[in-house]
Amino acid sequence: MSKIKFFHPIEVRYGDLDPQGHLNNAKYLTYFEQTRIRYFVELGLFTAGESFMDIGVIMAEAKVTYHAPVEYGTPVKAGACTCRLGNKSMTVEQSIVHAETGEIFASGYVVLVAFDYHTQKTIPIPDEMRKRIGKFEGLEI
Repeated sequence: MSKIKFFHPIEVRYGDLDPQGHLNNAKYLTYFEQTRIRYFVELGLFTAGESFMDIGVIMAEAKVTYHAPVEYGTPVKAGACTCRLGNKSMTVEQSIVHAETGEIFASGYVVLVAFDYHTQKTIPIPDEMRKRIGKFEGLEI
Protein backbone atom coordinates (compact mmCIF):
# COMPACT_ATOMS: atom_id res chain seq x y z
CA MET A 1 0.00 0.00 0.00
CA SER A 2 3.00 2.32 0.19
CA LYS A 3 2.57 3.25 -3.46
CA ILE A 4 -0.77 4.96 -2.80
CA LYS A 5 -0.36 8.71 -3.28
CA PHE A 6 -4.01 9.77 -3.32
CA PHE A 7 -6.01 9.80 -0.09
CA HIS A 8 -9.45 11.19 0.67
CA PRO A 9 -10.67 11.92 4.23
CA ILE A 10 -13.71 9.92 5.30
CA GLU A 11 -16.04 10.66 8.19
CA VAL A 12 -17.17 7.51 9.98
CA ARG A 13 -20.85 8.19 10.59
CA TYR A 14 -22.84 6.62 13.39
CA GLY A 15 -25.17 5.07 10.78
CA ASP A 16 -22.16 3.30 9.20
CA LEU A 17 -21.71 1.09 12.28
CA ASP A 18 -22.91 -2.46 12.87
CA PRO A 19 -24.56 -3.59 16.15
CA GLN A 20 -21.10 -4.32 17.61
CA GLY A 21 -20.11 -0.66 17.20
CA HIS A 22 -17.65 -1.30 14.36
CA LEU A 23 -17.75 -0.02 10.81
CA ASN A 24 -20.12 -2.31 8.91
CA ASN A 25 -18.21 -4.53 6.48
CA ALA A 26 -20.29 -3.33 3.50
CA LYS A 27 -19.28 0.29 4.17
CA TYR A 28 -15.65 -0.43 3.31
CA LEU A 29 -16.63 -0.85 -0.34
CA THR A 30 -18.68 2.36 -0.11
CA TYR A 31 -15.63 4.21 1.22
CA PHE A 32 -13.51 2.68 -1.57
CA GLU A 33 -16.07 3.87 -4.14
CA GLN A 34 -16.24 7.39 -2.69
CA THR A 35 -12.45 7.58 -2.84
CA ARG A 36 -12.29 6.32 -6.45
CA ILE A 37 -14.72 9.04 -7.51
CA ARG A 38 -12.59 11.70 -5.76
CA TYR A 39 -9.50 10.14 -7.41
CA PHE A 40 -11.13 10.47 -10.85
CA VAL A 41 -12.12 14.07 -10.04
CA GLU A 42 -8.54 14.86 -8.94
CA LEU A 43 -7.21 13.46 -12.22
CA GLY A 44 -9.74 15.49 -14.24
CA LEU A 45 -11.58 12.38 -15.46
CA PHE A 46 -14.92 13.30 -13.90
CA THR A 47 -16.47 16.66 -13.07
CA ALA A 48 -19.48 17.86 -11.10
CA GLY A 49 -22.61 17.80 -13.20
CA GLU A 50 -21.29 15.02 -15.40
CA SER A 51 -23.38 11.86 -15.61
CA PHE A 52 -21.99 8.75 -13.96
CA MET A 53 -22.81 7.12 -17.30
CA ASP A 54 -19.95 9.16 -18.77
CA ILE A 55 -17.24 7.96 -16.39
CA GLY A 56 -16.93 4.96 -18.66
CA VAL A 57 -15.98 2.25 -16.17
CA ILE A 58 -17.84 -0.62 -14.58
CA MET A 59 -16.67 -2.80 -11.70
CA ALA A 60 -15.79 -6.38 -12.57
CA GLU A 61 -14.23 -7.54 -9.30
CA ALA A 62 -13.73 -6.36 -5.73
CA LYS A 63 -11.68 -7.73 -2.85
CA VAL A 64 -11.39 -6.41 0.69
CA THR A 65 -9.10 -7.71 3.41
CA TYR A 66 -10.04 -6.52 6.89
CA HIS A 67 -7.07 -5.88 9.18
CA ALA A 68 -8.57 -4.10 12.20
CA PRO A 69 -12.00 -2.76 13.21
CA VAL A 70 -12.89 0.90 12.76
CA GLU A 71 -14.91 2.51 15.54
CA TYR A 72 -17.05 5.64 15.58
CA GLY A 73 -14.96 8.78 15.80
CA THR A 74 -11.79 7.20 14.41
CA PRO A 75 -10.16 9.59 11.95
CA VAL A 76 -9.80 7.66 8.69
CA LYS A 77 -8.80 8.30 5.13
CA ALA A 78 -9.09 6.04 2.13
CA GLY A 79 -6.56 5.71 -0.64
CA ALA A 80 -6.60 4.72 -4.30
CA CYS A 81 -3.81 3.83 -6.71
CA THR A 82 -4.13 2.45 -10.22
CA CYS A 83 -1.41 -0.19 -10.24
CA ARG A 84 -2.25 -1.82 -13.57
CA LEU A 85 -3.58 -0.51 -16.88
CA GLY A 86 -4.55 -3.23 -19.33
CA ASN A 87 -6.22 -2.83 -22.71
CA LYS A 88 -9.80 -2.69 -21.40
CA SER A 89 -9.36 -3.03 -17.64
CA MET A 90 -7.43 -1.53 -14.77
CA THR A 91 -6.69 -2.61 -11.23
CA VAL A 92 -7.11 0.01 -8.51
CA GLU A 93 -5.51 -0.85 -5.18
CA GLN A 94 -7.26 0.73 -2.21
CA SER A 95 -6.87 1.05 1.53
CA ILE A 96 -8.57 2.52 4.56
CA VAL A 97 -6.10 3.79 7.13
CA HIS A 98 -6.00 5.76 10.36
CA ALA A 99 -5.61 9.38 9.23
CA GLU A 100 -3.04 10.17 11.91
CA THR A 101 -1.07 6.98 12.53
CA GLY A 102 -1.31 5.24 9.15
CA GLU A 103 -2.55 2.01 10.73
CA ILE A 104 -4.18 -0.08 8.00
CA PHE A 105 -7.79 -1.02 8.74
CA ALA A 106 -8.54 -2.55 5.34
CA SER A 107 -6.81 -3.12 2.05
CA GLY A 108 -7.99 -4.44 -1.26
CA TYR A 109 -8.49 -3.78 -4.89
CA VAL A 110 -11.11 -3.41 -7.57
CA VAL A 111 -10.89 -4.28 -11.23
CA LEU A 112 -12.61 -1.69 -13.40
CA VAL A 113 -13.46 -2.30 -17.05
CA ALA A 114 -13.79 0.53 -19.57
CA PHE A 115 -17.42 0.46 -20.57
CA ASP A 116 -19.72 2.32 -22.95
CA TYR A 117 -23.02 2.50 -21.09
CA HIS A 118 -24.87 3.68 -24.19
CA THR A 119 -23.95 0.61 -26.26
CA GLN A 120 -23.57 -1.68 -23.21
CA LYS A 121 -20.18 -2.93 -24.43
CA THR A 122 -16.65 -2.98 -23.12
CA ILE A 123 -14.22 -0.62 -24.84
CA PRO A 124 -10.47 0.01 -24.75
CA ILE A 125 -9.44 2.37 -21.96
CA PRO A 126 -9.74 5.85 -23.53
CA ASP A 127 -6.39 7.46 -24.39
CA GLU A 128 -7.03 10.52 -22.19
CA MET A 129 -7.84 8.34 -19.19
CA ARG A 130 -4.76 6.20 -19.83
CA LYS A 131 -2.53 9.29 -20.13
CA ARG A 132 -3.81 11.01 -16.98
CA ILE A 133 -3.66 7.91 -14.83
CA GLY A 134 -0.28 6.92 -16.23
CA LYS A 135 1.19 10.36 -15.59
CA PHE A 136 -0.15 10.58 -12.03
CA GLU A 137 0.90 7.05 -11.09
CA GLY A 138 4.16 6.97 -13.04
CA LEU A 139 3.01 4.02 -15.15
CA GLU A 140 4.40 3.34 -18.59
CA ILE A 141 1.73 3.81 -21.21
